[in-house]
Amino acid sequence: MEDVLAIIITNNPQVKEEYGDKYQIALIEGTYLEVLYSARDKVHEGHRLLTHPLSGSVKPNETPYKSLIISKEKQSLHMDSLMIIEDSIGTAQKFMNTKMPRQWNDEILRDFMEIDFRLISSGIESMRQFC
Repeated sequence: MEDVLAIIITNNPQVKEEYGDKYQIALIEGTYLEVLYSARDKVHEGHRLLTHPLSGSVKPNETPYKSLIISKEKQSLHMDSLMIIEDSIGTAQKFMNTKMPRQWNDEILRDFMEIDFRLISSGIESMRQFC
């Protein structure tokens, strides 16, 4: 595993499969919201958000998959990260209360996995350029 300064929190098996040997992965066996809750817990421990929890144009109630990147190092509570993750959780809950996610067939689920994978891959590439 590369000596990276980041952790990927995801519920997307494709992300774990592709990046599991390069990054520390926190694989969440749960929903989009559970990924956000896990990230919030990590922010409370002193990790910082390195990607935005609501990145991409797919609404939280349209896809079951979410991946985001946090710092590996812990510091003091980063208030900007806390505000962003709390606002993102509120937004996701609002979308899900308006219209619950559908039950997608396997083909569409694979498409959503691919979309999430490409979004996090873009975030990783950006992170590499600035780290």
